[in-house]
Amino acid sequence: MANTGRVAQINISPGGVPKLPVATAIVTVAGLSDDRQRNLRVHGGPDRALCLWSLEVIETLRREGHPIAPGSAGENLTLAGLDWGSLGPGSQLQLGDRVRVEITDYAAPCRTVMRWFSDRRFSRISQTHYPGSSRLYARVLQGGTVTTGDRATVRAEGQRP
Repeated sequence: MANTGRVAQINISPGGVPKLPVATAIVTVAGLSDDRQRNLRVHGGPDRALCLWSLEVIETLRREGHPIAPGSAGENLTLAGLDWGSLGPGSQLQLGDRVRVEITDYAAPCRTVMRWFSDRRFSRISQTHYPGSSRLYARVLQGGTVTTGDRATVRAEGQRP
C-alpha cells in the first residue's frame, strides 16, 4: 500500500445506514452535500464532517464472513490503496484536485452497524481492539467536488497546497 490511492465510493443517506453510493458530491466544512446523520450528538460537526474508511478493511471483513459493504458502516468516503493503519489524528489527505481533509479521530463503532457482522461483534472495527480497522473522522480544510475515482493522497507534513 502507498501514500496514494483513490476514492472507491462516495456514500450519502438521509440519515442512518447504510449510506448509498453517488458518483459525485460537494464537500463543505459541514460534510457532504445531501448527507445527513440521525444522531448529531455523536456524528457530524466540524471535527466529524466526514467519515472515511478503507476498501481493503471492508474486503478483509468480507473474507472473515461478515456481510459488510462500502457504505454499510456509515462512512462517507470509501478509500482504496492507502496504508490505512498508518493514518490517524493529524494525518491530512488530498482528495482530487481541491479537497483537503485532516483526520481528527477514530470513529467508535456503534450498535447500528451490528447487523453487518456475522457474530454481531461490531467491536471488530474498534481502533482499541483492532488497530488499523477503524473508520476515521475528518474535518474539511478545503472544500470542493469529489468524484468516484479521484486520487486520494496522504499529504506530507508541511506540504503546501
